[in-house]
Amino acid sequence: MLLSDIAAKLDAEIRDGDDLSCKVSSVAPIESATLGSITFLDNPKYIAALAETKAAAVICSKRYVESVPKTVCALIADQPYKTFARAAAALFPKAMRPQPLVGDGVSQNAFLHETVVIEDDVTIEPGAVVGANAVIGQGAYIGPNAVVGASVTIGRDTCISAGASVVHAVIGDEVIIHSGVRIGGDGFGFAMGAGGHLKVPQIGRVVIQDQVEIGSNSCVDRGSNRDTIIGQGSKLDNLVMVGHNVVIGCHCVIVGQTGIAGSAELGDYVVLGGQAAINGHIKIGSGSQIAGLSGVSGDVPPGSIWGGVPARPIKHWMREVARLRREAFAEERKKGK
Repeated sequence: MLLSDIAAKLDAEIRDGDDLSCKVSSVAPIESATLGSITFLDNPKYIAALAETKAAAVICSKRYVESVPKTVCALIADQPYKTFARAAAALFPKAMRPQPLVGDGVSQNAFLHETVVIEDDVTIEPGAVVGANAVIGQGAYIGPNAVVGASVTIGRDTCISAGASVVHAVIGDEVIIHSGVRIGGDGFGFAMGAGGHLKVPQIGRVVIQDQVEIGSNSCVDRGSNRDTIIGQGSKLDNLVMVGHNVVIGCHCVIVGQTGIAGSAELGDYVVLGGQAAINGHIKIGSGSQIAGLSGVSGDVPPGSIWGGVPARPIKHWMREVARLRREAFAEERKKGK
């Protein structure tokens, strides 16, 4: 693409005198970018690499414009990384969602129950199974060996990748379910006691709203007696576990190997760091952030930043860690004497 066309899509400010007539065919890190590629600067740690970059253009904020070499075009943006993401999407649109492995359309080697409803421009690949009374929305993609259960609704432009399974669920539009994800399996529900543990029937659904993305090999349990819900725009990393009856708000970010126990509730824009453990039946308020490796055992107020095991306000946790470190070093010094 011409750099001028990319810049028009980004709605970025152009540095005076820069020539946007060159062609751009790739994106690259700032230190290894070459002619024909576009890069970005959003972290001052890479300011030294800016002087040496060979990129055709760099996206940066106004504070770094003077450091951009005159041989490199400067595209000025308030949020350089987000703007770079839009540039990459313009150059590589197929990388924005899983692509068919065999071809478009409904494969003769897929199994579809006779009651399935399929809208226009749907792709269903070989080995996929779609159960009775399922509905597949316009532009949806069902990958090889994926399973869509009976009465499941798949929204428009939604992708169910290879080997994923979706049962007892309603999936919104523009959702991406990556390979190996399990949606709608039974939650861990047992009436426990002496003599054995009695299974509690799981009869709820999973409701996934629009523009959610769920990473490979994650699991989302169906509700036990009400629905498990993932709100619009939330992003789940690989290997995330969501228990039954959990409610996740809109635009949350949940990093890999996090576990959320049954009936926990997350507000909007919550961030859970990697390997965080969230206890059941608690509430994490909107806008809160939980540090990686933390264990949350009680309610978290909105807008909080917590960490540690058990999790508590991040300042308290850091002070405690610092004090323990000082005491440990003091004890070592005493022993050394």
